[in-house]
Amino acid sequence: MAQAGKRDYYDVLGVERNASEDEIKKAFRKLARQHHPDLHSEATKKAAAEEKFKEGGEAYEVLSDPDRRQKYDMFGHAAAGQGGGGPQGFGGGGFGDAFGDIFEDFFGGGRGGRSRAEQGNDLQYNLEISFEEAINGKEAKLKIPRWEICETCEGTGAKSQESVKACSACRGAGQIRLQQGFFSINRTCGQCQGAGKIIADPCKTCRGQQRVHKERMLSVTIPAGIETGMRLRLSHEGELGANGGPPGDLYVALSVQAHPHFVRKGQDILYDRRLHFITATLGGKVEVPTLNGNTVVKIPEGTQHDQILRLKGLGAPGLKSQTRGDQLIRIKIDIPTKLTPHQREILTAFAEESDLTADTQGEGLFDKVKNLFE
Repeated sequence: MAQAGKRDYYDVLGVERNASEDEIKKAFRKLARQHHPDLHSEATKKAAAEEKFKEGGEAYEVLSDPDRRQKYDMFGHAAAGQGGGGPQGFGGGGFGDAFGDIFEDFFGGGRGGRSRAEQGNDLQYNLEISFEEAINGKEAKLKIPRWEICETCEGTGAKSQESVKACSACRGAGQIRLQQGFFSINRTCGQCQGAGKIIADPCKTCRGQQRVHKERMLSVTIPAGIETGMRLRLSHEGELGANGGPPGDLYVALSVQAHPHFVRKGQDILYDRRLHFITATLGGKVEVPTLNGNTVVKIPEGTQHDQILRLKGLGAPGLKSQTRGDQLIRIKIDIPTKLTPHQREILTAFAEESDLTADTQGEGLFDKVKNLFE
């Protein structure tokens, strides 16, 4: 039952007839941004855009109201004007909410009155710590540069209270009412930027900015077991918000220096210990470093290359528990490259007894012995 000259409301918004309320709202916002009259300076294009903008508003007003949408689906345009403020008034449904977002996009917060308080920016501080500090934790002192409220003017930006005057352009309202085509809107005052006041004589310390740049000393606890890439958050230690808004957060990004001997593997700490092949073969005792000082480790007879020996509880703690990992000792066997005649004689006898005298691959006798440990 389409009315002559009227396009179907669903076609106007470019949605299916079973579209959800959210889909209808998004479609209208897209159309409104595309065809807002203020985006077109040429008179012909401006008039055409205004018609499409008005048509989209009428469609949205009906389809955003469940009762009016149901009647429209049954009776078409004949029922569209019933049960609300009418297409010219834009009085039904969630029309104001949808337009509010659009007004803010075009006119800088038309519904908000004076300048709104905004949360401050988050800050990030990059902190490098030693391997031992990451394992054991520490208290770190940070010097953070950030904006803080000017103590001279207490954040007013003015030299004195007498220096603050009501804005003459908006008369202290922070907004100026403008006529935009077929409806009127409130626009943030360009002279006072929505503050509603003008500072005639600014504070000499902050030069009217209300804030000054300072360095703030903070103490932060680095928990034991931290790793490179992790961040700590200090709530409300970021930059101050504009117009009296709350401060943001401070994030401390950690990086851990490499250690000359140890490599971290989760909660375990890996250490490579080189052994003479005789010690690996016959066994013995060797001294190895740990994060708690040196300790003596027993080498079992017949220890193999890349074999792992484990020192329980000498690794890194977990962030959520104090259960520590282990220190892993990875054995690297050293093979001598030069032998005395007597050493060669002993090894030759060992090789003969081990049936290693055959030389079918062109390898020397000592090469075969060496290959036992590779």
